[in-house]
Amino acid sequence: MNNTFLQLLMSDFVLYALVAGLSLALIAGPLGSFIVWRRMSYFGDTLAHSSLLGVALGIVGDINPQLSIIISCLVFAAILTVLDRKPSISTDTLLGILAHSTLALGIVLLALTDSVRINLEAYLFGSLLTINQLDLVWILAVVALASTVLYFYWNKLLSVTVHAELAKIEGVNVERLNLMLVMLIALTIAVSMKVVGVLLITSLLIIPPAAARRLAQTPEQMAFKASLIGAASIVLGLFAAFYLDTPAGPSIVVVATAIFLGLNFSRL
Repeated sequence: MNNTFLQLLMSDFVLYALVAGLSLALIAGPLGSFIVWRRMSYFGDTLAHSSLLGVALGIVGDINPQLSIIISCLVFAAILTVLDRKPSISTDTLLGILAHSTLALGIVLLALTDSVRINLEAYLFGSLLTINQLDLVWILAVVALASTVLYFYWNKLLSVTVHAELAKIEGVNVERLNLMLVMLIALTIAVSMKVVGVLLITSLLIIPPAAARRLAQTPEQMAFKASLIGAASIVLGLFAAFYLDTPAGPSIVVVATAIFLGLNFSRL
């Protein structure tokens, strides 16, 4: 039994899943912290839903699905950023319309592609154990890019998050930094689809930082501990999926939620 389990653990598909999940947890901690601080959870949901439209367009256009997802997320991130500057309707209404309409349009387009059979459930709820070498390269590239940008612009992003008007007075290009952060979130969401799926992506970005908030005294501590909680959720969720024969993505989110509830109830 132990030998069988060790052989399974060392197999390529499990190693790819662990590396991909842990890499995303590393960057989801700080990016998710900004989402929590800025109350952008619905924004993240909208980008996540638009990623399914990217899948559909990729299949219809016969292009690489990962590339089409990334392009779709980046385009919608740019559109949302522009519309948010001069909103003709309230932001939450706009996000609600785009979130559900892009998800519905993606599903309709996929239903119309009769010649192509896809596992829609894998896109909606994730399929971590099906990550291949190319998927892993995309994930590592995005994580490396996002980590580099956050390293160099962390203080400026924090200042804009805490007090945008004061940062603007001090000469910080607020609009450029906001667009940069949104694009990083869009890229992370785009490559996270196979880990937890369209419907659960934002959970991976929000729940660990929300849990870490109870344990941190500084923004840096919150971002770091959010990454640790995310990593623990990935590992424990993956093992739970093996033992209980449950989907990996939802199992990861359930573990993250359990950690969040445990930390909150322990402080009552």
